Amino acid sequence: MNITRRRVMIWGAMGAVSGLLAPVKILAQDVGLIADAEFDQTERLQAAIDAGSGHLFLPAGRYRVGQLRLPSGFMLSGVPGATILVHAGADPLLLAEGQSDISLVGLALDGNGAGGELWHGGLVHVSSCESVTIRDCTIGNTGLNGITLMASSGRVENCGVSGSAYTGIFVYDAAGVSISGNTVTDCANGGIRVWRGEAGADGTIVSGNRISGIDWTDGGNGQNGNGINIFQADEVIVADNHISDCAFSAIRLNATNNTQITGNTCIASGEVAIFSEFAFTGSVIANNIIDGAAAGISMTNFNDGGRLAACTGNIVRNLYPRSEVNPDLDSPYGIAAEADAIIAGNVIEAVPGTGIVAGWGPYLRDVTISGNLVRDVEFGIVVSVAAEAGAASVVGNTITDARQGAITGNAWWDVVSADLATEAERYPQVAVRDNRVL
Repeated sequence: MNITRRRVMIWGAMGAVSGLLAPVKILAQDVGLIADAEFDQTERLQAAIDAGSGHLFLPAGRYRVGQLRLPSGFMLSGVPGATILVHAGADPLLLAEGQSDISLVGLALDGNGAGGELWHGGLVHVSSCESVTIRDCTIGNTGLNGITLMASSGRVENCGVSGSAYTGIFVYDAAGVSISGNTVTDCANGGIRVWRGEAGADGTIVSGNRISGIDWTDGGNGQNGNGINIFQADEVIVADNHISDCAFSAIRLNATNNTQITGNTCIASGEVAIFSEFAFTGSVIANNIIDGAAAGISMTNFNDGGRLAACTGNIVRNLYPRSEVNPDLDSPYGIAAEADAIIAGNVIEAVPGTGIVAGWGPYLRDVTISGNLVRDVEFGIVVSVAAEAGAASVVGNTITDARQGAITGNAWWDVVSADLATEAERYPQVAVRDNRVL
């Protein structure tokens, strides 16, 4: 069937007469698409899309198509898990640039292993768009990112993304994005990334996702291999996600401000499970569970301006003796902080190293450690007392079965005070009181 403007106007009129407020729904068979055909149907499907904004529904079946461009006000939908678009080319399969109010619902997108040259390209690639919704889709088998949202706003909900050679879901310079209820698995370098070209307000919310099997195929010392990675993006919320089997971190923050990491379950991380590093300020890390990692929670890099954190109500346990991906991490620890931080009300158990670390060499300022339970460790709490190290308070903690020392003072690697509680006169900058050691 040929698609003409007159036919589209008739379809629109029919919708108006029937009282529909949404754009009229056009069926695939009405525009000449054939389910399970072996030939490339890109031209037919693009013609249907270009004929006029509306809702194009694709019934169950496989459709072999190349790159398709999506206009404003358009919905492309199918039968979840049964309507399959197989990529017949390279670069994005679905592309939207400078548009608004686009919806993709119930589609399965098979990237056919193809890559491309588009910068930060995704199999679904959205750039400079407003109010984009991607829902109930499965996306995978691609040499690109699964989904890329650049300088755009919208939602990615209840999708399954797997088999990406880069990142499952990549958000760059967000303008209001919500990523919720998705399953991201078996990606070569990252699960969900929220990045900005320059540091600034972002506000992306990443919640209720399941992420697993994230590798670090392109190598590096932490830029790859993370379940969720936030870079230079401020005011981001990462909440209630289940993250497992990541080569590096379950959640990694780099140069962020005012970030909340709450209620996440982090299982089997190859390096630091939750890492707030470099020039960060204002990290809240609360009520997370970490079970299995080379280190639990780190708030570090005071030398690069990393400071100001609250770390409360977390459970950290069953850490590894060393990291297989980072040979420099061979002294495991439960929680570490360097500057302007509170570590309170956490439970740390079964660490073949140190429960809590305050400072490193001279990089220590105003760290408070209170009300924590630390048990089954080599060292309970270690505070830096190296030259030029600042103040710390260790108050009201319970330490059980610390085999080599309960509360010690260290200068870099060396233990210089085996019991800070009894050597207050040597280190007046460190307050140690009301702790219970068993």
